[in-house]
Amino acid sequence: MTENNPVNTLEMQSAVADELVALANRLAEANPDADLWDIADGMLSGAVHWWLYANAPCEDPDCEDCANIRTAEQRMRTLHQLVTEMAETSEYFHSPNDDNVAHA
Repeated sequence: MTENNPVNTLEMQSAVADELVALANRLAEANPDADLWDIADGMLSGAVHWWLYANAPCEDPDCEDCANIRTAEQRMRTLHQLVTEMAETSEYFHSPNDDNVAHA
């Protein structure tokens, strides 16, 4: 794992997210009969595979940067925490059609 400048990290994360959304939109437009859930599941699968690849621990068993990702279980906990945080901060987290939304 590498330490990055927080500003550059946020900018990079935003740019990657924008590109991923743009790709999903292009795929949906190019395949109008496709189920959007299939496209979303494919995008998520690729993102998870890439995240696991990019967050594999280094060769140093004493590396402090890798301490929270040293095992597959630790990586899954870290990934789950990230997904939860990202979902909860998404403008799409709540939907007007959610069962637990009050309707007047």
